[in-house]
Amino acid sequence: MPEKHIPLRMCIVTRQMLPKSELIRIVKTDNGLIIDKTQKKSGRGFWISKDREVINQAKKRKALNKILKGEVKSEFYEELEKCLDE
Repeated sequence: MPEKHIPLRMCIVTRQMLPKSELIRIVKTDNGLIIDKTQKKSGRGFWISKDREVINQAKKRKALNKILKGEVKSEFYEELEKCLDE
C-alpha cells in the first residue's frame, strides 16, 4: 500500500521544510495579521514552527516585519506563544 502524502511547508524563520501539522499558519488580511488555526483561510499565508524558541527568534530578528514590510506588534508574538499551549 503506498504511503500517504504529507504536505510540507517552509518555516519563515528556520527555512526548514516541515509537515503542516508542526507549523502555525499566519495570514495577512486587510485588517492585519491573524493566526489561521484551520489552515484554510484565504489570503497570503506564512508558516512558523510550533516551537517557543523559533517564535522568540522571529521576534528578536523581526522576521515578520521584514516579510510584511511593516510593523508587527509584540502582542502578536505573544498570541503565537499562546497557540503552543493549546
